[in-house]
Amino acid sequence: MRHEPQDVPVSDSQKISNMCFVCGTDNPLSLHAQFLELSDGRLCAEFTAGDAHQSYPGRMHGGVISAILDETIGRAVQVAQPETFGVTLELNVRFRKPVPLNVPLRVIAEITKRSGRLFVGEGKLLLQDGSVAADATARYYEMETTRIAEEGLTDQNWYSDERTLPESVRV
Repeated sequence: MRHEPQDVPVSDSQKISNMCFVCGTDNPLSLHAQFLELSDGRLCAEFTAGDAHQSYPGRMHGGVISAILDETIGRAVQVAQPETFGVTLELNVRFRKPVPLNVPLRVIAEITKRSGRLFVGEGKLLLQDGSVAADATARYYEMETTRIAEEGLTDQNWYSDERTLPESVRV
């Protein structure tokens, strides 16, 4: 059965960082992803991969595809638990279609299972026509930020995303 895209209201955006490869505002090689919490409990990452993210000419590198899927799935837990952070234990990616550069793209992710300090999620990278270019499943271990980042998270490296929120996204 084919999934018919629908508009899902955006409820909030997640914090971003200064030097992150995926969302970093000060990193010139960043995807500058915006993470949008959806009213149905999923997370949407909106981004545009540029020429610095290519493998074959005009195509996004598989490692960059893996990075955006990993980041979005891992952050999906924060929709229901904003202070929860995790480290990736396992990431399985399936590449289905070439991903173009210099066009707006989105990843949709959700948490599918929680057990103690472990959580599992899945995500899909959608092309502009709504078709799935890559999908992934991943497992994460919940960990305090002071154990993940030596300096922890501060207002200088973890802050509110001030970009305008769309009313909804088509997924």
